[in-house]
Parts: sequence; C-alpha cells; structure tokens
Amino acid sequence: MAEFAAPAVGDWDFPRGTASIELMTRFAADRGLAAGRLLAATSLSADLLADPAAQVDARQELAVVRALAAVDGSDATALELGRRYRVTTFGIFGFACISSPTLRDAMLLALRYFDLSFAFCIPNVVADGDRIAIELDNSRVPADVARFLVLRDLSAIFAVMRDLLPEIALDDLSFRHDASTVDAYRAAFGVEPRFGADACRATLDPAFLALPLPQANEQTVALCAAQCEALVARRRQRSGISQQVRERLVRLGGVDAGMDEIARQLTLSTRTLRRRLAEAGTSYRALVDEVRQALAEELLDTGVLSVEDVAYRLGYAEASSFIYAFKRWTGMTPAAFARRFRAARQAPPGR
Repeated sequence: MAEFAAPAVGDWDFPRGTASIELMTRFAADRGLAAGRLLAATSLSADLLADPAAQVDARQELAVVRALAAVDGSDATALELGRRYRVTTFGIFGFACISSPTLRDAMLLALRYFDLSFAFCIPNVVADGDRIAIELDNSRVPADVARFLVLRDLSAIFAVMRDLLPEIALDDLSFRHDASTVDAYRAAFGVEPRFGADACRATLDPAFLALPLPQANEQTVALCAAQCEALVARRRQRSGISQQVRERLVRLGGVDAGMDEIARQLTLSTRTLRRRLAEAGTSYRALVDEVRQALAEELLDTGVLSVEDVAYRLGYAEASSFIYAFKRWTGMTPAAFARRFRAARQAPPGR
C-alpha cells in the first residue's frame, strides 16, 4: 500500500485566507449571534472578510473559534460547523482537489498544500492493516478548544471528501475524548464512533482511493496546482514579517518595547512595518497581545508563579491590567484558566 507524505506544515500557526472566518460568522448569524461579537477579540473587520485576497494570522481565526465555542462549544455545534465547509470553501485549493484524477491524488495534493486549508489539527494518512486511516493530531491546539477543533476539522475533511466522491463511507471512527450523544456524529460521519480511544482516527477501504473523481480533468488540475504553488509561495513570503515581529517580542519576554523599537530592529520605518503587518491581516498590537497571551498561558501552566508574578514578567505595571487583558483574550481570569488547564491535564486518560 503506497505511503502518504506528511503534511507540508507540522503546526497550525500558518497564515490563512478569510473564508473560514467569514463562514463562521455566517454560521453564528444563523444562530442569532452577530458577527461583531465573534470579531471583537480580533483586529479584523467585516470589510476585510469581504476581501477574497486578504490574509490573516492563524491566531485571529483561533480567537473567532474561541468566541463561537464560548457561546456553544457542544460537540453537535462543532460537527455541524465542520459540515458547512465544502470543497468550494477552499477556493483554488478546492478546485485543484475536485479536478484531481482520483481521491488518492486529491489527498496527496491536499497534504502538499495543507497550509492553504483552515485546519488546526494536523492530519496524517497511514496504512492501518488493510485499511487507510486518517489520524488528526490536536496535541498542539490550545486545550480549551482542542476538542471543538478536532471535531470541526474531521467533520470538514469528511464533508469535502464526500463532495469529491459522494459514495465514500467510513469503516470505523474513534476519538480520544469521552463519550457524547452519538446522533450528531452519525449525521456527520454516517457511523457511530468509539470514545476513549488512543487517537482521533477515521478508517476507510483503500479501494475508494483509486476511484476516478467525477470532475477529474488533467489540464484543470495542472493549472490549479500551479496556482496553489504560487499562492503558497506568496503567503509564506508575506507572513515572514509577522513571525519576525513575534520572535522579537518573545525574546523580550512579552514586554512591549514599542513599535518604533521593533521596526528599528528590523531595519524598517514604523510606517512600513505597520503597512506590512496590515497586508498580513494583523497589527503590532495584535501580535503583542498574541505573544503575551501565549507566554501567560505557559507561565500560568507551571503552577509556580502567582498571577502578580506573571503580570510583572510580561511587563504590566499592575496585576489588574493583566487580569483585564487576559480576560479579554480568553474570556476567563488568569486564575480560572490555571485551574481549568491543570484540571484538564490531570483528567484520567480518555477524557
């Protein structure tokens, strides 16, 4: 059985288009939740979402996911959200998959250009006896949304696979997390899952991989693949500035040195740095918040430092300012986050 290569990226922190965020705002609107409420924790605007060429930082999308999950983080909501992602959601990347000769070719293409997707959980396609298994790794996803995102992402993957090959069916489905109402799982996947397993894994008959796709077209897939290659190259080039700023803020331990100083370190004018960050769909303030949040969560997770100590290390003059900022980022106080995260880590296997 032929081996599948690993995805092109091994983590979720890659730049993205705005289609997924726009989809989530529409999904929320169907449930009476205004788009502004989801976007409040980001530096994004409705106008930016309307720009198909716009690019955003992954943590902006993560903030929208958190806002949605805070309203309704149920398994049923995550699975239904995943079913809203169709192959056309992914633009030229999706058209490349549609035009592929077989499902196997589409899967290989999807792994090669995985950073054109909107996933947070990293997929691996492996041989599992006489079956093919798609395993999702959510170990790098923040704990508070790890369950929600593994369900959304796998549901989205299967929805896209059914768009490509309507007759596809899963043999088996398993999840690490504890048991839940199975009706929503059956609706999303067509099978009843097993819970408390060693991995999030969906298996299928490899014979599906060799079936020709209904809209296969060699010329179209070649053209689309070339456009995917060019798009990936542009995104990686443009996203470099965000990562450079992020790295310098991390070296400073989350202390805000000021945009002028970071621009000087990058041998750029402040105006140029502001413009290039805007082109990447982010801002200096958003990156400061992102780095501070990530460092705060790591420091709180140690269980050694007090909230006051963490605030001081991140450059806050007063703990109250840090507490206010942390609640704005995550929807909870630092103390509540520390308790919740430690409880999640201490939970028995399978939960």
